[in-house]
Amino acid sequence: MFKSKLLFLAAGIFSFIHAEAQQKGRIKYLSKPLISTIYTADPSAHVFNGKIYIYPSHDIDAGIPENDNGDHFAMRDYHILSLDHINGKATDNGVALDIKDIPWAGRQLWAPDAAYKNGTYFLYFPVKNNEDIFQIGVATAKTPAGPFKAKKNPIPGSYSIDPAVFTDDDGSTYMYFGGIWGGQLQRWKNGSFDANGSKTDLQQDKSPAINCRVVKLKSNMLEFDGKVHDAVITDSAGHPLLGGDHDRRFFEGSWMHKYRGKYYFTYSTGDTHFLAYAIGKSPMGPFIYAGHFMQPVQGWTTHHSIIKFKGKWYIFYHDVELSGKTYLRNVKMTELHHNADGTLQMINTFSVEK
Repeated sequence: MFKSKLLFLAAGIFSFIHAEAQQKGRIKYLSKPLISTIYTADPSAHVFNGKIYIYPSHDIDAGIPENDNGDHFAMRDYHILSLDHINGKATDNGVALDIKDIPWAGRQLWAPDAAYKNGTYFLYFPVKNNEDIFQIGVATAKTPAGPFKAKKNPIPGSYSIDPAVFTDDDGSTYMYFGGIWGGQLQRWKNGSFDANGSKTDLQQDKSPAINCRVVKLKSNMLEFDGKVHDAVITDSAGHPLLGGDHDRRFFEGSWMHKYRGKYYFTYSTGDTHFLAYAIGKSPMGPFIYAGHFMQPVQGWTTHHSIIKFKGKWYIFYHDVELSGKTYLRNVKMTELHHNADGTLQMINTFSVEK
């Protein structure tokens, strides 16, 4: 995968340039890391009981060389962060779930999300099983910070990574999930796992892009309610985005928020490092591509969440200010603005001062 190897070479070059620029004091960041005692990434934020709770990945330096499979992202537990108010000090509530306490887990505890219903908090997480295939599990707790207890088995019918859970105004709850390359979504194109399938999507440039998946959850929040669907993204003429459209197509890190009755499906373009959005009339899609709303961060890519808190909208994201390494990230936040016409204002998370 020559193109893929070039992308990882570019990531290594970035690390060198970042370290040099940071040493010379030329990088000016929009926001500060929420916490610096551990490395955190992929923040899924929610408002519970009047506070902001953030469910991130916990990055560690596992000493594994970087590769297309993402083996170097060898996270083993989750720490839940909380904020009493905007610009307040973030609290690390300790280990909420450890991989050793997940009966079916093998390795790589990647980006989680959370939800609440009927007195129970739910933590959704992707982890590879003992056959090295990503599935999505669920754990429950009586408090938003946990600790959480994992169910004995993964959610039936689940696969790939990056679960994002959205509850609509009518109480219906949906899960969006999937990520290509190391997230294995490209190996599920026929409905079952293809162990010999492509490690990336780079051979499919002229075909419709691989879509994120969306499925309704049952009222117990533990199972899928019906068929898994494609969250199709189209252009303004109704044509599906193509796999070669790396600046616009879905890669990973999906999120859903609702604004003025419309559904904003937001996601990372991955190897081109943008956050993009598409708007639909239904939580199941289709979604019409609307543009980028965050420029590339310092780091390999970003993974975000969006919440409304006390009348204002905020986005949580990560970069590599603390380490300068693409696999040791730190969570940040900044305000998000919707324009009068419903579009999202562009965010640039850093500048380079000469």
